[in-house]
Amino acid sequence: MYKRLFFLALIWLSTPAFAQQSDVFTVKSRGAKGDGHTLDTEAIQKTVDECAAQGGGTVFFPAGKYVTATIFLKDNITLEIPASTTLVGATDIQQYPVITPAISYYGSEHIHFALFYAEGQKNITLKGQGTIDGQGSAFVDSSQFFPKNYNCRPFLLWFVNVKGLTVSGLHLRNSGFWMQHYLNCEDLLIDGIEVFNHSNKNNDMMDIDGCKNVRIVNCLGDSDDDGITLKSMNEKPVDNVVISNCILSSHCNAIKCGTESSGGFRNIAITNCVVRPSVISDKAIYGNPRGNSGITLASVDGGQLDGIVIDNIRIDGPQVPIFLRLGNRARPYKKDQGEVPVGTFRNVQLSNIVATGASKLGCLVAGLPGHELDNVHLSNISISFAGGGTLEDAQRALPENEKKYPDAEQFGLNNAYGFQVRHVRNFSMHNLHLSYQKSDDRPAVVLNDVDQAIVDGVTAMHSAKSEAYIRVTASKKVRIANCQPRLQSTGSMFLQLETIPQTDLVVVGNDLRGFQKPAKSNKKYTLWVGNIGQ
Repeated sequence: MYKRLFFLALIWLSTPAFAQQSDVFTVKSRGAKGDGHTLDTEAIQKTVDECAAQGGGTVFFPAGKYVTATIFLKDNITLEIPASTTLVGATDIQQYPVITPAISYYGSEHIHFALFYAEGQKNITLKGQGTIDGQGSAFVDSSQFFPKNYNCRPFLLWFVNVKGLTVSGLHLRNSGFWMQHYLNCEDLLIDGIEVFNHSNKNNDMMDIDGCKNVRIVNCLGDSDDDGITLKSMNEKPVDNVVISNCILSSHCNAIKCGTESSGGFRNIAITNCVVRPSVISDKAIYGNPRGNSGITLASVDGGQLDGIVIDNIRIDGPQVPIFLRLGNRARPYKKDQGEVPVGTFRNVQLSNIVATGASKLGCLVAGLPGHELDNVHLSNISISFAGGGTLEDAQRALPENEKKYPDAEQFGLNNAYGFQVRHVRNFSMHNLHLSYQKSDDRPAVVLNDVDQAIVDGVTAMHSAKSEAYIRVTASKKVRIANCQPRLQSTGSMFLQLETIPQTDLVVVGNDLRGFQKPAKSNKKYTLWVGNIGQ
């Protein structure tokens, strides 16, 4: 009899329910009040420390409103914050200890505070349906820009060199600075969180910085500054990242690589996402309420951007749906780094994108003279622009802006209302549909200094005043095929050519009906084959 009871007891003790309860550490049992007034930092930290000392487990927050400053998380810790619970950041910066990570990164001398922090730890989880509110509007000063205003504002979540990290289900609101900064972390999962960040300057949704093996899925974000942002603020690249099934709103750039790009970006897949207007439509701290860009990919600090696939994206609202840029800001991330070389930008594919509400700026795909983008391909893209560009806009000289901050507005109006492509090798666009709300006298597509280009199946609106449907200058080995212009009335010409070798052009299968002449050039090009109306 006793032997049987003994074995039953062993079975009961080993059940998952009992094991889970033995690993749960409740913050109220360690002195936290959760009354919305008492500063619970000490009690919460005590609970985390006890949990870590036992080898890890769950730190549980019963229903309540907990006021806290910095909490340092440790190995094998799970924070569970249920829907009935809110954690709010203390509004006195003196309650936040100065944090100086052990690794070098750009801006490290100015960034020192966080609500939740871990460095060099492993296996950390934050989960639940509860809310963490940083009360970020409390952290203000008189300066709008770097560096002074960085000194007094905490991140909500800051993880440095952490391996095995999960953040799921939570509602994150109102940070003093970036909402989440993941620096040089590995094996990171961000799943099903909701972010609202409109309380202060630099209110990004999340910043993935030099991290490896990252999944960001099923997230909802609305931020004053950038949305899902991949950065590289030291020599570590962002490597192996999947972003999928997210809905994003941003007053700046909804999906972004850069601008910090020292280590670069490799092997990134972004799929099945929606970019929509912010619910804050009447004001912006940075950017503008409609958003600057839907997708920005930028390498400007010497890093390699290589292997990015973006597919099945719906964009509504931002001024510039697509902005791809290789620049030469050449900003070092540490002292005595030496000269920063120009980076690289290659192997990028964007496909199945529908964008509406774009401004008249136009989309840009641009490298630098002698430092071209390489192997960039656009396919199955439909964009509706505001239009309103003039002949003068089509002819104005665009600066290189080699050293400038890579923003979608940095060049002003492009020469093309649709896509301006300059300093690129191995480029193609297939099956593009471009339209405007107001008549625009610029070409739909402009190629400048492009080596080996295919423009195939571009269906675009064309103004009667526009000098050309497509303009190609200083380019080599160009094929233009299967284009279907949508003329408002008789057009001047289909193709304007400048400084292009005679043997380097193939024009085939295009609909030239309605144009007064097919091309303007000082040379006779012979490889015009099978064009309707030729």
